Amino acid sequence: MNTPRSPNKLVDHLLHNLRISLSRPDAMVQLAVLGLSTGVVSGVVVVAFRLVIEGLQISLLPGMMVENFESLPIWWRIGFPILGASLIALIFKFFAAGENLVGVVHVLERLAYHQGKLNLRGLLLQFTVASIAIISGHSVGKEGPGIHLGAASSSLIGQGLGLPNNTLRTLVACGCAAAIAASFNTPLAGVILTLEVIMMEYTAASFTPVILAAVSATAVSRAFYGAEPASSAHSLELVSLMELPYMFVVGIIIGTASALLIWLTKWFAQRGKNSSLWLRLAMAGLLTGVCGAVYPQIMGIGYDTVSQALLGELSITLLLGVIFFKVIVTAGAIGLGVPAGVIGPTLFIGACIGAMMGIAAQIFSDGASSNSGLYVLLGMGAMMGATLQAPLAALTAVAELTYNPNIILPGMLTIVAAGLTSRQLFSQRSIFTTLIRCRGLDYSHDPILQAMRRVGVASVMNRRVQRQNDLIKRSTAEELMSKHPDWIVIDQDGQATTLLRALDLARYMKESKDINIDLLKIPAKRLQVTPIPLQASVDEALKRLNETQADAIVVERITAPGVRRIYGVLTKEALEGSYRL
Repeated sequence: MNTPRSPNKLVDHLLHNLRISLSRPDAMVQLAVLGLSTGVVSGVVVVAFRLVIEGLQISLLPGMMVENFESLPIWWRIGFPILGASLIALIFKFFAAGENLVGVVHVLERLAYHQGKLNLRGLLLQFTVASIAIISGHSVGKEGPGIHLGAASSSLIGQGLGLPNNTLRTLVACGCAAAIAASFNTPLAGVILTLEVIMMEYTAASFTPVILAAVSATAVSRAFYGAEPASSAHSLELVSLMELPYMFVVGIIIGTASALLIWLTKWFAQRGKNSSLWLRLAMAGLLTGVCGAVYPQIMGIGYDTVSQALLGELSITLLLGVIFFKVIVTAGAIGLGVPAGVIGPTLFIGACIGAMMGIAAQIFSDGASSNSGLYVLLGMGAMMGATLQAPLAALTAVAELTYNPNIILPGMLTIVAAGLTSRQLFSQRSIFTTLIRCRGLDYSHDPILQAMRRVGVASVMNRRVQRQNDLIKRSTAEELMSKHPDWIVIDQDGQATTLLRALDLARYMKESKDINIDLLKIPAKRLQVTPIPLQASVDEALKRLNETQADAIVVERITAPGVRRIYGVLTKEALEGSYRL
């Protein structure tokens, strides 16, 4: 008669099986469920972030209007960003302990060097300081912080369940896609931007859960804000194919502006590298305040100005000034460390350049599109694509934002022209890659490394293993061999130190009749081992072997204080073969 398991043991058993199954790169069903779940959580967090920003702006700005910085007195336009920067610096001083804990670059760093492990402190800091930065008028966006919030929410769920690190990386991707989808109401763009910019890979195993996360997050967002597109641009379309060469030129101009934005951001980052956080944020606040005193449209994200550009309500003179100062204050804010995003400002800059080029087209050509709104949309996509080096994500975002398939043909041309100009003509990389390199780090696409990170050690370890002390009785050895192990992990003083082939012990027992057996002295080839957690990936295991110069890995997990359970072993040969299959 089987004794029923206690609820706690049953939960532990189910979680253990879940962890083992998720260590494989093809655990599609489990990843799909996790993708849906983390998408809902990330969507709720991002919606809450947006509600806080909008609610406080309505309370603090004149006319109870979001982003109504234009109605502020001039001294408040100068003082508001400085006050916000001071408050952010104060929060960082007491709660961040001098660490870089926020932003898309932080997410990239955690993926590249820490297996996607983000913490709760960083999440709370990002939520707070990004809200302050946007509310106080800094030229930053909410999408970048949203990516961090979504990634951290998903990562914390995975860490709380003790899931393997290869799954944590997928959950971070789910959170990023969910955040972008919930921020823009663009589920497909969220998926593509995540895989194109954050993960830099397209695999079936990651694609499915990321899609489901974007879907569930979008559903959460639409439950609060509805399903209407961000832009009412259904009727905008290309009037004549003769406009295509001009649109190519528009792409080149926007690519140049993108390269300037990236270069200036790097310049500010390098100049402020050795300055204190207080000084850097104060400089960013002062820069925004002074420029905002002249052109208040550049303060905040600026989606109200984008709407005016779409409707053709801005003059060329105003657009020129807004573009010039928006590029400067955005580069200053991002480069000097204001903890918020760059995607929103790139859309703003692209929209204004597009509006200006659309007005010029109407002035100099009778056959141009009757409404400059088409060029506004093209500018948004081109600037986003060139700055992030994510052309497909940018094209998808513009199409989803407008629900207008007519944007696709001219959008492809303009976005590619802008991306080529920024990357090839001016040798500028993605702004995120540029910023992470300014920190002395790297984030590159290595197919072999990506393959190793997708596989957990639990899926490739040899589980036919027994654990024994070095000195044993012959009867103990016979009982041990009756379990048909492949390997024997030898303990010394409670620590796994050596790996012995069970075949060597069997051969010795056949040739010798000794009652007492010393596993460390019998004729056999022994391997020095080093431990690694059950959650580790193949990439981590190989790094551990190289660092310790050990011959094999013992896969273990702490099941109670001071108690380490061994789940399996891996030799270097088995590890190297695991990602080449």
